[in-house]
Parts: sequence; C-alpha cells; structure tokens
Amino acid sequence: MAKKKSGGWLESIKTVLYAGLIAIGIRTIAFEPFNIPSGSMIPTLLVGDYLFVSKYSYGYSRYSMPFGPHLFDGRIFGSLPARGDVAVFKLPRDPSQDYIKRIIGLPGDRIQVRNGVLSINGTPVRREAAGPYVVEGDGPRMTVRLYRETLPASANSPERTHPIVEQSDDGPLDNTQEYRVPENHVFAMGDNRDNSLDSRVQNAVGFIPVENLVGRAEFIFFSVDGSAAWWEVWAWPFAIRWSRLISAVR
Repeated sequence: MAKKKSGGWLESIKTVLYAGLIAIGIRTIAFEPFNIPSGSMIPTLLVGDYLFVSKYSYGYSRYSMPFGPHLFDGRIFGSLPARGDVAVFKLPRDPSQDYIKRIIGLPGDRIQVRNGVLSINGTPVRREAAGPYVVEGDGPRMTVRLYRETLPASANSPERTHPIVEQSDDGPLDNTQEYRVPENHVFAMGDNRDNSLDSRVQNAVGFIPVENLVGRAEFIFFSVDGSAAWWEVWAWPFAIRWSRLISAVR
C-alpha cells in the first residue's frame, strides 16, 4: 500500500514537471503574456491591457528564454521588425525591465522630431488630425489631440497608419537632434508622444539592440480599467473593457 502511495506522488510530481516544461516551451518559442502598467502607448494600448506577444516574429535570442541566460549571442532565425510594429524589448541599460513601444527606425535610418512632427530620412511623416482624445487611467484625466500618423513602407511592410496623441508640439521631446540608427539596432517611440520614455532619450533608453527584442505584440486578450479592487467581486464585470477583448494590436 505504501509503495502504491509513493508511486502516486511520483506520478503527480512528474505531471507537474511536464506541465511546467510545456509552459516554459510555449513561452519561449510561441507566445508570452504581458500586461501594460503605464500610459506610454496610449491610445493603442491602455493601462490594464493584457496581451500576447509572439516570440517567433523576430527569431530567438537569449532574451527569448526565462531569465535571459547568456547561452549564445545574437539571434537564431532572426529577422528585422517591420517599421510600425509594436514590440516588447529588454531595456538596454537594465535587461531585467521589459518595455513596449512602436518600432519607428530601422538600421541606417535617420530619425528626428521637429515641432512634434516625426521625420524619417529627412522626410516628414504624414500626420492627420483626428479630433480630441480623453486620456484616463494614467494620472490626471486630460484632453489631448489625436492624430493618425502614417509611417513609410519598410522592406518587409507597406505603409502603416496608427494613432498617436500629443498634448502640444513644443514639449521636451517635440524638437530633437537627428538620430542615425546604428547597424543591428532599432529606434522605438511611444504613441503617447509627450509622455513616453523611449529612444529619443539616449541616456535612458536610446537605440535598442536587435538582440534585445523579445517579440511582437499580437492581440489583447483581457483588459480592465482599474475601477474595481480584487475583493470587489460584484464590480468586476463593470471594470472589464469588453470592447478590447481579443482585439489585434496595430
């Protein structure tokens, strides 16, 4: 009887171990969940969004694996992001931190912002006004300006249009130097242009090594607005942003 009980425990441990290995495998080679803690990607991503990131989109690096063990350098089956992709990456100065931004510049590109208007390789990017936008859930409620920005085509993508928001066109990051993206690096910016710590801040984020890319944001699977505490079970249905569930990230 004791032998049978011991065997039962062993089978349970093996089942848990196998399940853990499968979960790690899926997170390493297929999809990994992330949540959005800040408003730097408003209006594309909101605080409280939960999304899946495809780990295979740009190939695999040490940062594809849990804890980023230094088993090899560079990327396996690597490919560059398309201009306009929303990507998760490890912060170059502190790889323990995950950031999510939109890829704006590819290797060799020249990036500059003048009076709030993005320029790529000397050409201003088309920006069309789309009315006011109310920012909530990331500090004080405020009304900002919504634009539709169209990024030029890249080698692996046609033109791409996405929303951005601006409080003004004369903020600290609305007039920048020209940045030339080095080889094997990309340049990323938040869609909330006046409230994003991104590649424009060279001593904080700067150029992002391609090796640091974790994956491409694919779709939002859950979203809450933060209006209900964990113990307020009765309020949970009202805190869910139902319209954002299972929506693609563009």
